[in-house]
Amino acid sequence: MTSKDYMDLTEQYVLHTYNRFPVVFEKGEGVYLTDVDGKQYLDFGAGIAVFALGYGNQAYNDALKAQIDKIIHTSNLFYNEPLSEAAQKLAKASGLSKVFFTNSGTEAIEGALKAARKYAYLKEQAKSKAAGIGAQTGAVASAGNAAAENAANDGANKSASESASAAESPAYELIAMNHSFHGRSVGALSVTGNPHYQEAFKPLMGGVRFADFNNLESVKAQVTDRTCAIILETVQGEGGIYPADPAFLKGVRALCDEKDILMILDEVQCGMGRTGSWFACQQYGVMPDIMTSAKALGCGVPVGAFVLSEKVARASLVPGDHGTTYGGNPFACAAVSKVFDLFEELHILEHVRALTPYLEQQLDALVEKYDCLTARRGMGFMQGIEVEGRPVGEIVSRALQNGLVIMSAGSNVLRFVPPLVIEKEDIDEMAKRLEASL
Repeated sequence: MTSKDYMDLTEQYVLHTYNRFPVVFEKGEGVYLTDVDGKQYLDFGAGIAVFALGYGNQAYNDALKAQIDKIIHTSNLFYNEPLSEAAQKLAKASGLSKVFFTNSGTEAIEGALKAARKYAYLKEQAKSKAAGIGAQTGAVASAGNAAAENAANDGANKSASESASAAESPAYELIAMNHSFHGRSVGALSVTGNPHYQEAFKPLMGGVRFADFNNLESVKAQVTDRTCAIILETVQGEGGIYPADPAFLKGVRALCDEKDILMILDEVQCGMGRTGSWFACQQYGVMPDIMTSAKALGCGVPVGAFVLSEKVARASLVPGDHGTTYGGNPFACAAVSKVFDLFEELHILEHVRALTPYLEQQLDALVEKYDCLTARRGMGFMQGIEVEGRPVGEIVSRALQNGLVIMSAGSNVLRFVPPLVIEKEDIDEMAKRLEASL
Protein backbone atom coordinates (compact mmCIF):
# COMPACT_ATOMS: atom_id res chain seq x y z
CA MET A 1 0.00 0.00 0.00
CA THR A 2 1.13 3.57 -0.69
CA SER A 3 1.01 6.44 1.77
CA LYS A 4 -2.08 7.72 -0.05
CA ASP A 5 -3.78 4.36 0.42
CA TYR A 6 -3.18 4.51 4.19
CA MET A 7 -4.42 8.09 4.38
CA ASP A 8 -7.56 7.29 2.37
CA LEU A 9 -8.27 4.24 4.54
CA THR A 10 -7.88 6.34 7.71
CA GLU A 11 -10.24 9.02 6.43
CA GLN A 12 -12.77 6.37 5.49
CA TYR A 13 -12.91 4.67 8.89
CA VAL A 14 -11.48 7.02 11.54
CA LEU A 15 -13.60 9.88 12.89
CA HIS A 16 -12.22 13.12 11.49
CA THR A 17 -11.35 15.04 14.66
CA TYR A 18 -7.75 15.79 13.56
CA ASN A 19 -6.48 17.61 10.50
CA ARG A 20 -3.52 15.31 10.01
CA PHE A 21 -0.41 16.20 8.03
CA PRO A 22 -0.04 14.14 4.82
CA VAL A 23 2.66 11.85 6.21
CA VAL A 24 2.44 8.19 7.24
CA PHE A 25 5.23 7.39 9.70
CA GLU A 26 6.42 3.80 9.77
CA LYS A 27 9.38 3.64 12.15
CA GLY A 28 11.78 5.68 14.26
CA GLU A 29 15.41 5.49 15.30
CA GLY A 30 17.04 7.83 17.77
CA VAL A 31 15.65 11.30 17.03
CA TYR A 32 14.59 10.52 13.45
CA LEU A 33 11.31 9.25 12.03
CA THR A 34 10.89 7.49 8.68
CA ASP A 35 7.70 7.44 6.63
CA VAL A 36 6.39 4.57 4.50
CA ASP A 37 8.08 6.08 1.45
CA GLY A 38 11.49 5.95 3.13
CA LYS A 39 11.88 9.71 3.79
CA GLN A 40 13.57 10.66 7.07
CA TYR A 41 12.46 13.46 9.40
CA LEU A 42 14.33 15.06 12.31
CA ASP A 43 11.82 14.96 15.14
CA PHE A 44 11.56 18.06 17.32
CA GLY A 45 8.00 17.24 18.39
CA ALA A 46 8.53 13.87 20.12
CA GLY A 47 4.90 12.88 19.65
CA ILE A 48 3.85 16.07 21.51
CA ALA A 49 6.56 15.86 24.19
CA VAL A 50 6.09 12.11 24.74
CA PHE A 51 9.11 10.26 23.35
CA ALA A 52 11.69 11.65 25.75
CA LEU A 53 14.09 8.75 25.21
CA GLY A 54 13.90 8.90 21.44
CA TYR A 55 12.96 5.97 19.25
CA GLY A 56 14.33 2.45 19.41
CA ASN A 57 15.89 2.55 22.87
CA GLN A 58 16.80 -1.11 23.23
CA ALA A 59 16.64 -1.29 27.03
CA TYR A 60 13.18 0.28 27.03
CA ASN A 61 11.93 -2.03 24.28
CA ASP A 62 13.36 -5.10 26.01
CA ALA A 63 11.63 -4.20 29.28
CA LEU A 64 8.25 -3.97 27.54
CA LYS A 65 8.79 -7.21 25.62
CA ALA A 66 9.72 -8.99 28.84
CA GLN A 67 6.58 -7.73 30.57
CA ILE A 68 4.40 -8.85 27.66
CA ASP A 69 5.78 -12.35 28.11
CA LYS A 70 4.89 -12.23 31.83
CA ILE A 71 1.48 -10.55 32.12
CA ILE A 72 -0.17 -7.47 30.61
CA HIS A 73 -3.30 -6.95 32.70
CA THR A 74 -4.88 -8.17 35.92
CA SER A 75 -7.18 -5.27 37.02
CA ASN A 76 -6.93 -3.22 40.18
CA LEU A 77 -8.58 -5.97 42.21
CA PHE A 78 -5.07 -7.39 42.65
CA TYR A 79 -1.52 -6.19 43.30
CA ASN A 80 1.19 -6.36 40.67
CA GLU A 81 4.93 -5.91 40.86
CA PRO A 82 5.44 -3.12 38.27
CA LEU A 83 2.69 -1.03 39.90
CA SER A 84 4.47 -0.93 43.26
CA GLU A 85 7.83 -0.11 41.68
CA ALA A 86 6.50 2.59 39.35
CA ALA A 87 4.50 4.26 42.13
CA GLN A 88 7.51 4.36 44.43
CA LYS A 89 9.72 5.94 41.76
CA LEU A 90 7.13 8.56 40.79
CA ALA A 91 6.40 9.48 44.41
CA LYS A 92 10.11 9.91 45.15
CA ALA A 93 10.77 11.94 41.99
CA SER A 94 7.82 14.25 42.69
CA GLY A 95 8.37 14.59 46.43
CA LEU A 96 4.70 13.76 47.00
CA SER A 97 3.10 10.82 48.77
CA LYS A 98 0.47 8.75 46.96
CA VAL A 99 0.03 7.89 43.26
CA PHE A 100 -3.02 6.99 41.18
CA PHE A 101 -2.21 5.74 37.67
CA THR A 102 -4.52 6.64 34.80
CA ASN A 103 -4.51 6.05 31.04
CA SER A 104 -3.87 9.65 30.00
CA GLY A 105 -3.16 13.19 31.14
CA THR A 106 -6.80 14.14 30.77
CA GLU A 107 -7.84 11.33 33.12
CA ALA A 108 -5.18 12.49 35.56
CA ILE A 109 -6.79 15.94 35.57
CA GLU A 110 -10.21 14.40 36.21
CA GLY A 111 -8.85 12.52 39.21
CA ALA A 112 -7.11 15.61 40.55
CA LEU A 113 -10.35 17.61 40.38
CA LYS A 114 -12.29 14.90 42.16
CA ALA A 115 -9.65 14.62 44.87
CA ALA A 116 -9.75 18.38 45.45
CA ARG A 117 -13.52 18.50 45.75
CA LYS A 118 -13.64 15.43 47.99
CA TYR A 119 -11.01 17.01 50.24
CA ALA A 120 -13.11 20.17 50.54
CA TYR A 121 -16.27 18.12 51.15
CA LEU A 122 -14.69 16.18 53.99
CA LYS A 123 -13.20 19.34 55.46
CA GLU A 124 -16.64 20.95 55.49
CA GLN A 125 -18.16 17.86 57.07
CA ALA A 126 -15.55 17.95 59.81
CA LYS A 127 -16.28 21.61 60.52
CA SER A 128 -20.00 20.96 60.67
CA LYS A 129 -19.51 18.01 62.99
CA ALA A 130 -17.27 20.04 65.25
CA ALA A 131 -19.89 22.76 65.38
CA GLY A 132 -22.48 20.17 66.36
CA ILE A 133 -24.75 20.74 63.39
CA GLY A 134 -23.86 17.68 61.27
CA ALA A 135 -22.95 17.53 57.60
CA GLN A 136 -25.41 19.05 55.16
CA THR A 137 -25.69 19.25 51.36
CA GLY A 138 -28.23 20.74 49.01
CA ALA A 139 -30.13 17.44 49.10
CA VAL A 140 -30.49 17.35 52.91
CA ALA A 141 -33.72 18.89 54.06
CA SER A 142 -33.06 18.32 57.73
CA ALA A 143 -29.89 17.50 59.66
CA GLY A 144 -31.95 15.27 61.90
CA ASN A 145 -33.29 13.22 59.02
CA ALA A 146 -30.81 10.32 58.80
CA ALA A 147 -32.36 8.91 55.62
CA ALA A 148 -32.03 12.24 53.81
CA GLU A 149 -28.47 12.61 55.01
CA ASN A 150 -27.54 9.19 53.65
CA ALA A 151 -29.17 10.04 50.35
CA ALA A 152 -27.12 13.20 50.11
CA ASN A 153 -23.92 11.34 50.86
CA ASP A 154 -24.71 8.82 48.11
CA GLY A 155 -25.66 11.54 45.67
CA ALA A 156 -29.03 9.85 45.19
CA ASN A 157 -32.73 10.77 45.25
CA LYS A 158 -32.22 14.24 43.82
CA SER A 159 -34.88 15.79 41.64
CA ALA A 160 -33.92 17.24 38.26
CA SER A 161 -34.46 20.76 39.55
CA GLU A 162 -32.26 20.15 42.59
CA SER A 163 -29.50 18.73 40.39
CA ALA A 164 -29.68 21.70 38.03
CA SER A 165 -29.52 24.09 40.97
CA ALA A 166 -26.46 22.27 42.36
CA ALA A 167 -24.74 22.50 38.96
CA GLU A 168 -25.37 26.25 38.81
CA SER A 169 -24.16 26.84 42.35
CA PRO A 170 -21.77 24.05 43.37
CA ALA A 171 -20.58 23.77 46.93
CA TYR A 172 -16.90 23.93 45.94
CA GLU A 173 -15.30 26.13 43.30
CA LEU A 174 -12.04 25.95 41.36
CA ILE A 175 -9.88 28.70 39.90
CA ALA A 176 -8.22 27.97 36.55
CA MET A 177 -6.15 30.09 34.16
CA ASN A 178 -7.08 31.78 30.91
CA HIS A 179 -5.28 30.30 27.87
CA SER A 180 -4.65 27.06 29.76
CA PHE A 181 -5.15 23.55 28.40
CA HIS A 182 -5.93 20.55 30.57
CA GLY A 183 -7.73 18.11 28.23
CA ARG A 184 -10.91 17.41 26.29
CA SER A 185 -13.15 15.50 28.71
CA VAL A 186 -15.96 17.49 30.31
CA GLY A 187 -14.16 18.04 33.61
CA ALA A 188 -10.79 18.85 32.05
CA LEU A 189 -12.44 21.05 29.43
CA SER A 190 -14.24 22.94 32.20
CA VAL A 191 -10.89 24.15 33.58
CA THR A 192 -9.37 24.78 30.14
CA GLY A 193 -9.26 28.53 29.60
CA ASN A 194 -10.15 28.63 25.93
CA PRO A 195 -13.79 29.45 25.03
CA HIS A 196 -13.30 28.11 21.50
CA TYR A 197 -12.78 24.59 22.86
CA GLN A 198 -15.73 24.87 25.23
CA GLU A 199 -18.51 26.54 23.23
CA ALA A 200 -20.12 23.51 21.57
CA PHE A 201 -20.11 21.40 24.72
CA LYS A 202 -21.80 23.61 27.30
CA PRO A 203 -23.04 23.38 29.96
CA LEU A 204 -19.79 22.16 31.41
CA MET A 205 -18.89 21.46 35.04
CA GLY A 206 -19.99 24.36 37.19
CA GLY A 207 -18.06 26.31 39.76
CA VAL A 208 -15.01 27.25 37.72
CA ARG A 209 -13.62 30.79 37.76
CA PHE A 210 -10.84 31.99 35.46
CA ALA A 211 -7.89 34.23 36.27
CA ASP A 212 -4.94 35.46 34.24
CA PHE A 213 -1.73 33.43 34.25
CA ASN A 214 1.19 35.29 35.83
CA ASN A 215 -1.18 37.84 37.38
CA LEU A 216 -1.50 37.09 41.09
CA GLU A 217 -3.98 39.88 41.77
CA SER A 218 -6.38 38.44 39.20
CA VAL A 219 -6.19 35.10 41.01
CA LYS A 220 -6.85 36.71 44.38
CA ALA A 221 -9.86 38.49 42.90
CA GLN A 222 -11.48 35.13 42.06
CA VAL A 223 -11.11 33.59 45.52
CA THR A 224 -14.33 33.08 47.47
CA ASP A 225 -15.17 31.19 50.63
CA ARG A 226 -16.10 28.24 48.37
CA THR A 227 -12.76 28.02 46.53
CA CYS A 228 -11.33 24.54 47.05
CA ALA A 229 -8.43 24.50 44.55
CA ILE A 230 -6.38 26.52 42.07
CA ILE A 231 -5.24 24.60 38.99
CA LEU A 232 -2.52 25.74 36.60
CA GLU A 233 0.28 24.54 34.37
CA THR A 234 3.77 25.31 35.61
CA VAL A 235 4.59 26.08 31.98
CA GLN A 236 1.58 26.76 29.78
CA GLY A 237 2.01 24.56 26.72
CA GLU A 238 -0.86 24.70 24.25
CA GLY A 239 -1.47 28.32 25.24
CA GLY A 240 1.85 29.43 23.75
CA ILE A 241 4.80 28.19 25.91
CA TYR A 242 4.57 30.57 28.87
CA PRO A 243 6.60 29.64 31.96
CA ALA A 244 5.20 30.78 35.27
CA ASP A 245 6.94 33.79 36.79
CA PRO A 246 8.63 32.72 40.04
CA ALA A 247 6.85 35.42 42.05
CA PHE A 248 3.51 34.33 40.61
CA LEU A 249 3.91 30.63 41.33
CA LYS A 250 5.20 31.28 44.83
CA GLY A 251 2.40 33.77 45.36
CA VAL A 252 -0.24 31.21 44.40
CA ARG A 253 1.36 28.73 46.80
CA ALA A 254 1.29 31.30 49.62
CA LEU A 255 -2.33 32.18 48.82
CA CYS A 256 -3.31 28.51 48.97
CA ASP A 257 -1.54 28.11 52.31
CA GLU A 258 -3.24 31.20 53.71
CA LYS A 259 -6.75 30.22 52.60
CA ASP A 260 -6.42 26.42 53.01
CA ILE A 261 -6.91 25.97 49.26
CA LEU A 262 -5.31 23.10 47.34
CA MET A 263 -2.76 23.86 44.63
CA ILE A 264 -2.98 21.58 41.57
CA LEU A 265 -0.08 21.73 39.12
CA ASP A 266 -0.52 20.25 35.65
CA GLU A 267 2.90 18.94 34.62
CA VAL A 268 1.66 16.64 31.87
CA GLN A 269 3.74 18.37 29.20
CA CYS A 270 6.40 20.27 31.16
CA GLY A 271 7.22 17.49 33.61
CA MET A 272 9.38 14.35 33.43
CA GLY A 273 12.69 16.06 32.76
CA ARG A 274 11.62 18.40 29.98
CA THR A 275 12.79 21.52 31.80
CA GLY A 276 15.90 19.93 33.33
CA SER A 277 14.37 18.72 36.59
CA TRP A 278 11.98 15.87 37.22
CA PHE A 279 9.17 18.41 37.38
CA ALA A 280 9.27 22.08 36.45
CA CYS A 281 7.86 23.25 39.79
CA GLN A 282 11.00 21.95 41.50
CA GLN A 283 13.00 24.72 39.85
CA TYR A 284 10.75 27.23 41.62
CA GLY A 285 10.99 25.58 45.01
CA VAL A 286 7.21 25.15 44.98
CA MET A 287 5.46 21.95 46.03
CA PRO A 288 1.84 21.41 44.95
CA ASP A 289 -0.80 19.52 46.88
CA ILE A 290 -1.76 17.56 43.76
CA MET A 291 0.23 17.14 40.55
CA THR A 292 -0.64 15.50 37.24
CA SER A 293 1.76 13.70 34.91
CA ALA A 294 1.57 11.82 31.59
CA LYS A 295 3.27 12.05 28.15
CA ALA A 296 6.96 11.28 28.88
CA LEU A 297 5.93 9.36 32.01
CA GLY A 298 5.56 6.30 29.76
CA CYS A 299 7.60 7.46 26.75
CA GLY A 300 5.04 6.14 24.28
CA VAL A 301 2.93 3.74 26.32
CA PRO A 302 -0.39 5.47 27.16
CA VAL A 303 -0.21 6.24 30.87
CA GLY A 304 -0.83 9.14 33.21
CA ALA A 305 -0.98 9.74 36.94
CA PHE A 306 -2.03 12.17 39.61
CA VAL A 307 0.09 12.37 42.73
CA LEU A 308 -1.14 13.59 46.12
CA SER A 309 0.53 15.09 49.14
CA GLU A 310 0.17 13.17 52.38
CA LYS A 311 -2.34 15.75 53.64
CA VAL A 312 -4.63 15.30 50.64
CA ALA A 313 -4.13 11.55 50.43
CA ARG A 314 -5.26 11.14 54.05
CA ALA A 315 -8.45 13.11 53.53
CA SER A 316 -9.79 12.71 50.00
CA LEU A 317 -10.42 9.66 47.82
CA VAL A 318 -11.23 6.32 49.45
CA PRO A 319 -12.32 2.94 48.02
CA GLY A 320 -15.37 3.47 45.82
CA ASP A 321 -14.61 7.11 45.02
CA HIS A 322 -12.46 6.62 41.92
CA GLY A 323 -11.32 3.83 39.65
CA THR A 324 -10.11 2.68 36.24
CA THR A 325 -9.97 -0.70 34.54
CA TYR A 326 -6.61 -0.27 32.81
CA GLY A 327 -4.88 2.28 35.04
CA GLY A 328 -1.83 0.87 36.79
CA ASN A 329 -1.76 -2.33 34.74
CA PRO A 330 1.55 -4.26 34.68
CA PHE A 331 2.44 -3.34 31.10
CA ALA A 332 2.02 0.43 31.51
CA CYS A 333 3.74 0.43 34.89
CA ALA A 334 6.65 -1.60 33.53
CA ALA A 335 7.14 1.22 31.03
CA VAL A 336 6.98 3.88 33.75
CA SER A 337 9.41 2.02 35.97
CA LYS A 338 11.91 1.54 33.14
CA VAL A 339 11.64 5.19 32.12
CA PHE A 340 12.73 6.28 35.59
CA ASP A 341 15.62 3.81 35.51
CA LEU A 342 16.81 5.01 32.11
CA PHE A 343 16.54 8.68 33.04
CA GLU A 344 18.95 7.93 35.86
CA GLU A 345 21.30 5.71 33.85
CA LEU A 346 21.48 8.13 30.90
CA HIS A 347 21.68 11.24 33.12
CA ILE A 348 18.79 12.78 31.21
CA LEU A 349 18.18 15.66 33.62
CA GLU A 350 21.83 16.68 33.56
CA HIS A 351 21.88 16.40 29.76
CA VAL A 352 18.88 18.72 29.38
CA ARG A 353 20.41 21.28 31.73
CA ALA A 354 23.77 21.13 29.94
CA LEU A 355 22.35 21.49 26.43
CA THR A 356 19.58 24.02 27.10
CA PRO A 357 21.85 27.09 26.71
CA TYR A 358 22.97 25.86 23.28
CA LEU A 359 19.39 25.23 22.12
CA GLU A 360 18.34 28.68 23.34
CA GLN A 361 21.37 30.26 21.64
CA GLN A 362 20.50 28.70 18.27
CA LEU A 363 16.84 29.66 18.54
CA ASP A 364 17.76 33.22 19.57
CA ALA A 365 20.01 33.45 16.50
CA LEU A 366 17.05 32.58 14.28
CA VAL A 367 14.89 35.19 15.99
CA GLU A 368 17.62 37.77 15.42
CA LYS A 369 17.98 36.84 11.75
CA TYR A 370 14.33 36.64 10.61
CA ASP A 371 11.86 39.51 10.93
CA CYS A 372 8.87 37.17 11.14
CA LEU A 373 10.30 35.64 14.35
CA THR A 374 9.86 38.10 17.20
CA ALA A 375 10.58 36.43 20.55
CA ARG A 376 11.68 33.20 22.19
CA ARG A 377 10.60 31.88 25.58
CA GLY A 378 10.51 28.60 27.44
CA MET A 379 12.38 26.33 29.83
CA GLY A 380 14.77 23.52 29.02
CA PHE A 381 13.66 21.49 26.01
CA MET A 382 10.24 23.16 25.97
CA GLN A 383 10.73 26.26 23.84
CA GLY A 384 8.53 28.52 21.75
CA ILE A 385 9.15 31.23 19.15
CA GLU A 386 6.51 33.85 18.34
CA VAL A 387 5.71 34.41 14.67
CA GLU A 388 4.29 37.61 13.20
CA GLY A 389 3.13 38.48 9.72
CA ARG A 390 3.06 34.90 8.56
CA PRO A 391 0.79 31.92 9.37
CA VAL A 392 2.58 29.65 11.80
CA GLY A 393 0.95 26.64 10.16
CA GLU A 394 2.66 27.51 6.89
CA ILE A 395 6.08 27.33 8.54
CA VAL A 396 5.22 24.02 10.22
CA SER A 397 4.13 22.56 6.87
CA ARG A 398 7.20 23.79 5.04
CA ALA A 399 9.41 22.39 7.80
CA LEU A 400 7.75 19.01 7.34
CA GLN A 401 8.52 19.18 3.61
CA ASN A 402 12.13 19.84 4.57
CA GLY A 403 12.24 16.82 6.86
CA LEU A 404 11.74 18.60 10.19
CA VAL A 405 8.91 17.85 12.62
CA ILE A 406 7.93 20.87 14.73
CA MET A 407 4.54 21.96 16.02
CA SER A 408 2.58 25.06 16.81
CA ALA A 409 1.20 26.30 20.12
CA GLY A 410 -1.41 28.98 20.63
CA SER A 411 -2.19 30.96 17.50
CA ASN A 412 1.28 32.17 16.53
CA VAL A 413 4.00 30.13 18.25
CA LEU A 414 6.42 27.55 16.90
CA ARG A 415 6.84 24.85 19.53
CA PHE A 416 10.05 22.86 20.06
CA VAL A 417 9.69 19.81 22.34
CA PRO A 418 12.29 17.34 21.04
CA PRO A 419 13.33 14.01 22.55
CA LEU A 420 15.46 14.71 25.61
CA VAL A 421 18.36 12.78 24.07
CA ILE A 422 19.11 15.27 21.27
CA GLU A 423 22.75 16.36 20.83
CA LYS A 424 24.33 19.57 19.54
CA GLU A 425 24.48 18.24 15.99
CA ASP A 426 20.72 17.62 16.10
CA ILE A 427 20.13 21.22 17.19
CA ASP A 428 22.37 22.44 14.35
CA GLU A 429 20.48 20.30 11.84
CA MET A 430 17.15 21.57 13.19
CA ALA A 431 18.28 25.18 12.71
CA LYS A 432 19.46 24.41 9.17
CA ARG A 433 16.16 22.79 8.15
CA LEU A 434 14.10 25.50 9.83
CA GLU A 435 16.04 28.18 7.97
CA ALA A 436 15.28 26.40 4.70
CA SER A 437 11.61 26.53 5.70
CA LEU A 438 11.73 30.26 6.46
